[in-house]
Amino acid sequence: MSYRGVPNNGFNGSTAMNQQQSGFDYSAGQSRAFNAVNQNNLSNGNKANYSNNNSGNFMNKIQNGFDQMNEFAEELTDKPIVKRLQPYIPGLARFFIVATFYEDSIRLLTQWSDQVFFLHKWKHYPRWFVIIFLISVTIVMIIGSTLLVLRKQTNYATGALCSCIILQGLVYGLFTGSSFILRNFSVIGGLLIAFSDSIVQNKTTFGMLPELQDKSQKFKGYLLLAGRILIVLMFVGFAFSKSWFTVFLTLGGTVCFAIGYKTKLASLLLGLILVVYNLSLNNYWFHQDSKRDFLRYEFYQNLSIIGGLLLVTNTGAGDYSVDSKKKIY
Repeated sequence: MSYRGVPNNGFNGSTAMNQQQSGFDYSAGQSRAFNAVNQNNLSNGNKANYSNNNSGNFMNKIQNGFDQMNEFAEELTDKPIVKRLQPYIPGLARFFIVATFYEDSIRLLTQWSDQVFFLHKWKHYPRWFVIIFLISVTIVMIIGSTLLVLRKQTNYATGALCSCIILQGLVYGLFTGSSFILRNFSVIGGLLIAFSDSIVQNKTTFGMLPELQDKSQKFKGYLLLAGRILIVLMFVGFAFSKSWFTVFLTLGGTVCFAIGYKTKLASLLLGLILVVYNLSLNNYWFHQDSKRDFLRYEFYQNLSIIGGLLLVTNTGAGDYSVDSKKKIY
């Protein structure tokens, strides 16, 4: 026959007699050994559970801290002083967004001869082209910025200002620098957010057709998504030139802002970082000559991006964001 297990060997008989003769209780020893093994296994399991609980508690603490900061950002809009200022925030944000265009127009008018000399002598453009180009760009930037602040013809104003950015980059030959490209893409992102804000305020339907309203809402959502992504491009170069703590905060804020997660907190965080560095590093009022012009350009470019961030805190992230999907699901 085949093997069926360990033979009995007379455990109940001879073993019991040996126990009586030796005075050792084999059953009790076997129970103690069994309990020791089980206790050791339980101890190892408790250690593993303790380790898992520690890591889980650490992540929970981070999540709780993040939620508390987000609650603070959400509750900030309920403060009485913020409630009083809230009707003026969109207008102030739009003015910040177009401030760089007003500054550029003033610079062209006050430095007219220098601009003509640079484009005509150094860039070798015909003089008649330079004159027409500078006059056209100056007028378009002033009118387009004013229309955007007043929320009048915002589609034409946004298109005209975006065209000015592209044309000036091409004519002045500024598209060779990555910093210029990223910064001006972010300014375009702010313009798109300002344009989307006009769609939020001007909700109109024709003949009470809900389909047109749905198309308008979808278009607004796409604009906000594109604007959020373009705005954070500037922070790619900005973050890595600062301290490691600023890099950590900026990267976390840009990811959350781009995907629309805890958007109000991310907007306030990025805006605060940009305000601090703008006032401390781009303080052009303390400098003279060419450095003053360069810092002033940087200051108003950053102010434009701050305006876009401020506007998002008021309008929200839009339909195409994690915050919006969380409300649905």
